[in-house]
Amino acid sequence: MTARQRLATLRADTFASLANPNYRLYFVGQSISLVGTWMQMIAQSFLVFQLTGSGTDVGLIVALQTLPVMLLGPYGGVVADRVDKRRLMIALQSAMGVQALVMGVLAVTHSISLWEIGLLAAILGLNNTFENPARQTFMLEMVGPTDLRNAVTLNSVLVNVARAVGPAVAGLIIDAGGLGVCFLLNAASFVAVVASLLRMDLAALSPSPPQLRAKGQLREGFRYVRGEVGLAVPLVMMAIVGCLAYEFQVTLPVVASRAFHGGARTYGFMTASMGVGAVIGGLYTAGRGKTGLTALVRSAVVFAVVIALASIAPNLGLEIVALAAVGAASVSFLSKGNSTLQLAAAPHMRGRVMALWAVAFLGSTPIGGPVAGFVAQHAGARWGLALGALSCAVAAAIGASVLRRVRRAGPADALPDDVVALEQEEEVLEAAR
Repeated sequence: MTARQRLATLRADTFASLANPNYRLYFVGQSISLVGTWMQMIAQSFLVFQLTGSGTDVGLIVALQTLPVMLLGPYGGVVADRVDKRRLMIALQSAMGVQALVMGVLAVTHSISLWEIGLLAAILGLNNTFENPARQTFMLEMVGPTDLRNAVTLNSVLVNVARAVGPAVAGLIIDAGGLGVCFLLNAASFVAVVASLLRMDLAALSPSPPQLRAKGQLREGFRYVRGEVGLAVPLVMMAIVGCLAYEFQVTLPVVASRAFHGGARTYGFMTASMGVGAVIGGLYTAGRGKTGLTALVRSAVVFAVVIALASIAPNLGLEIVALAAVGAASVSFLSKGNSTLQLAAAPHMRGRVMALWAVAFLGSTPIGGPVAGFVAQHAGARWGLALGALSCAVAAAIGASVLRRVRRAGPADALPDDVVALEQEEEVLEAAR
């Protein structure tokens, strides 16, 4: 095979899921909406910091936004398994647009207070509680199992392209027009994703059969995950990492302000650097990445190392380089964990499994957000990042410990079925390359 042929094959592998017309529609709609979402995240953090000057308050608002996911997230998965996911997403994405509009009007008129930000953040979190598991499992209905990992990874790349663009644009808009304009533009961006969902070819979708309402479905989901090593361990790892490592919207404003004496523009470019790194790492993962517990443990180790480097960077230039590496490691860890769970979960349980993934990733923030904010505020801005590096190292150690016990158990036929399936999947993907 010539170099040109290998390049063409790699390109086809990297963007395989975009051959699906429905996924292309979704991808375009999301690309517009996610830029607005990142603009709102930047504006919200700085609005709180502007009102109070407290990193702890920034963490508390983020906690309020994710508290509904922690409390109601598993039930959100039950609902996702029962209903038409596309219709649910249309309703909830529309509601998110209204929330952003209200926030924007209050900010533009300079009549917003901290309690109103907290209330609107909690409302947005309630929407996310039910929208997240529906969106995660809808991905499989669009592209099927063959292209799932690729679609999940490309979606992560898209999130991080938006992370690169949104914060930089937000910094310029905040300087030119004020914080409120960011919220209003985000409200308008939801039109794109709702339109993409409405225009899909329903005949090309492969929806999972809706589960009839029955007692005990929530408990059934917990029992199912607890009994499957290939599901339980990645969820535990994500809960630890999600709690303390993915608190960048809490720690980075404090790092930008106190470690590097910057403002909204500095914070925006730091976050954008993470986005650029995540795009590069995500494209590599989309074309060459693996799934399974072994791959997830390796990603956690790399994530720990690069966050530690970001926590000790002596100047802004090196910090931006380190944060690019953090972005690459973060998207790799997320996409591998997400794909591993979706491929291992039974179809009728997938919504509940992915709801627990959302709880582990987002629902842990009400605990981790205030903790990271408190540490950054009182121990020093860099210690907030160092805490995240420690959490990744702990998660990697737990995953590695489980893998060692599995390998000591004997030959492959003595291993739990879910672990065997994941290892076989890695072998098939490697052979296909």
